[in-house]
Amino acid sequence: QVQLVESGGGLVQAGGSLRLSCEASGRTLRTYIMGWFRQAPGKEREFVAQITWNLGRTHYADSVKGRFTISRDNAKNTVYLQMNSLKPEDTAVYYCASGPAPVSGTASYWGQGTQVTVSS
Repeated sequence: QVQLVESGGGLVQAGGSLRLSCEASGRTLRTYIMGWFRQAPGKEREFVAQITWNLGRTHYADSVKGRFTISRDNAKNTVYLQMNSLKPEDTAVYYCASGPAPVSGTASYWGQGTQVTVSS
């Protein structure tokens, strides 16, 4: 079992920045890859970014590449999503996730989600 708790969402103007945090726990935590997903109103949930615990290898969705950065602090079991140059279309509920391959669009464990709203 893996438990995930997100924080850091909020309201920001277009062009601004936010940093999301995901505190993870569980005996099998290191077994999985950590990821971020988002779901905008009326849309399907989509993959945003993922990172491996051991080597810190990352992968991003094309829509956020160059603007978002995923990172992790192994000592704190925490994963971050630094979001810069935010756009109104980035407005969504952001979910932290853990699984074999979040880039495939699925995960085994999910956080409760945190709202990010970008105003124009």
